[in-house]
Amino acid sequence: MSTATHHPALTGILDKLSLANHPSILPPDASGETAVSMNPADGEPLAAVKLQSTADYDETVRRAQRVQREWRMLPAPKRGELVRRMGNAFRDHLEPLGELVTLEMGKIKPEGIGEIQECVDIADFAVGLSRQLHGLTMHSERAEHRMYEQWHPMGTIGIITAFNFPAAVWAWNAMLAAVCGDAMIWKPSLVTPITAIAMTEVAHRVMRDQDVFTPSEGDPCDVFSLIIGTDQEIGEPMIADRRLPLISATGSCRMGRRVGEVVGGRLGRCLLELGGNNAIVLMPDADMELAIRGILFGAVGTAGQRCTTTRRLLCHTDVVDDVVGTLKNAYGSVPIGDPLDAGTLMGPLISDDSVAAMRDAIGEAVAQGCTVECGGVEGIDRQAAKPGHYVEPTIIRVPKGAVPAITKDETFAPILYVFEIDGLDEAMAIHNDVDQGLSSAIFTDSVRSAERFLSHAGSDCGIANVNIGTSGAEIGGAFGGEKDTGGGRESGSDAWRAYMRRQTCTINWGTDLPLAQDIAFG
Repeated sequence: MSTATHHPALTGILDKLSLANHPSILPPDASGETAVSMNPADGEPLAAVKLQSTADYDETVRRAQRVQREWRMLPAPKRGELVRRMGNAFRDHLEPLGELVTLEMGKIKPEGIGEIQECVDIADFAVGLSRQLHGLTMHSERAEHRMYEQWHPMGTIGIITAFNFPAAVWAWNAMLAAVCGDAMIWKPSLVTPITAIAMTEVAHRVMRDQDVFTPSEGDPCDVFSLIIGTDQEIGEPMIADRRLPLISATGSCRMGRRVGEVVGGRLGRCLLELGGNNAIVLMPDADMELAIRGILFGAVGTAGQRCTTTRRLLCHTDVVDDVVGTLKNAYGSVPIGDPLDAGTLMGPLISDDSVAAMRDAIGEAVAQGCTVECGGVEGIDRQAAKPGHYVEPTIIRVPKGAVPAITKDETFAPILYVFEIDGLDEAMAIHNDVDQGLSSAIFTDSVRSAERFLSHAGSDCGIANVNIGTSGAEIGGAFGGEKDTGGGRESGSDAWRAYMRRQTCTINWGTDLPLAQDIAFG
């Protein structure tokens, strides 16, 4: 029998969330097939969760499909009412859920709480959307005919999320899918399963304590299903499953290629949110104080573990030396430590493997002719003296005129490559010459430079900003990117259409049967 207890920091958070006795959250040394969630701040185990099997997955899909048949018939504003209550439940648990994200993933507490606020915001957005699932009415070329399009629920969908936003990415998908009439199966990262359990439990409490949706068979909680397991036992069956018409997957480009290949092979739909190699263009006429702040958060925030992290700075030759000097001073003042501590601005990387990947990338950059300005391998070694997976944010100067191969890769760590450019044309050539196309930004006070950056000849990314950084996004705008980033769009705008199927309808209210294109038959 297990005698170990949960990590003490986790115990306090679980108490706040009334999850201390949740059957899925086990002591770290629990027997059986489990995944152990580790605290990246001290390298100690938090708790274990039971891994589910392919048979468990199959039963979960059957349950979700059964309840979805009635969920889709509930009027969308009624579905929106339940999502409204869910958003309020997230509000009620904002701080402890945010602390859980911080504890399990390692981002600082304000960012953890901000992630749960995103869940609140997307729920609010989805509530309004539940009354705006509009189709179009169009004129028919045939007399006494009416044409229109309408949108139906897609069905039961699959959601696969990554460790770095263990709550928000699920909510982006789940809140919109719910008001669109879909049930869902959520496969979270095995690195952050406790956050997934907590978010699902909050959703299930809402679904249990309501009288809006009472299906004749099945459990209303099955609209928001969770399955925790390995890629082999759960991931591969999920992406190959024809019962799931849509797979929304967030993660690496490598993972996205596998998902796209398998789902495309069965002619299903994918919504892919994959890697980014995001750049800021810094022109000499920019507000430099504003730019430095944008670069600092973009490159250092979340310890470089955002898909929108600033990884490249394309800086004009007139200001590059001063900018690098200012950034080095700013980097040296960033407090690194326990992300739950007030005042910490950069927490740990998620794992030892991530630290090793950062070390390897720095070595490759040096081998390819680059110069480490601050941080680097020495910074990693300095941080290695304390428990956890800490590093120092690193600035690497690229030789003028060079584009080293390592700078085209996404290393999920706080490495900023600084390029010296002579003008906007050179900046855009370097900017767009990477496989990824997620987020981008320019700092300039020139209307011409800003508009050029936003034009057809400018940034090739799904997100393009002027005088704000690459990192962070509001739920009102569709989020996603181009090229190897996958082409998906989540959150605002018309992203809801990804979770529905379009149907064109024609009604003949006359007594004749004219054919389109004036075809005469018989």
